[in-house]
Amino acid sequence: MKKFFLFVILLLSAELMFGQFTIGIKVGYNASKLSTNMDTIKTNFKSGFQIGAFARIGKRLYVQPELYYTTQGGVFTSNVTNWKQNVKIGSIDVPVLVGFQLLKGDFVNVRILAGPAASFVVNKTISEGGTDTGPITSGDLSSVNWSIQAGAGVDVWKFTLDLRYQFGLNQLIKEIENYSFDSKNNVWVVSLGFKIL
Repeated sequence: MKKFFLFVILLLSAELMFGQFTIGIKVGYNASKLSTNMDTIKTNFKSGFQIGAFARIGKRLYVQPELYYTTQGGVFTSNVTNWKQNVKIGSIDVPVLVGFQLLKGDFVNVRILAGPAASFVVNKTISEGGTDTGPITSGDLSSVNWSIQAGAGVDVWKFTLDLRYQFGLNQLIKEIENYSFDSKNNVWVVSLGFKIL
């Protein structure tokens, strides 16, 4: 209970300090691709989704922390042997973005935003699509991943629409014998949010 009251006090302090405080919910579609530096392996995009919540603290210059569940991944295909692996990752993502309103109106705002994000993997699935078994196992996937998100958004009344690109920073797949993927998670995201406060 003490932690809850402390949280409320911090939120109220932030509102007084920055002058504006908003909370909302959001859903989104993403197209992710796990990169590789190996010429013998081809990678393809994989569709996913996200659902969660965001807060926005500030006026023209603002901070936007978010918390959402997302599914991402990619498809690896060998050009040498007949293996194909579909990698699916479910994670809790926590971006902390800094934004700036380029155009601020009564009902329409145009924004840019960028910042770091941490992804905590909660489930991993590797499925086979070829006649040969691929080298990647779920144990080879990192449990925590870091990235930078950057993009732009539009607010219309209580609705927010964002388009972002997420640059993976760390190696998502550990080095496997005979394979050094150097794989990072790069993602395009389109999300729709609704301000409830």
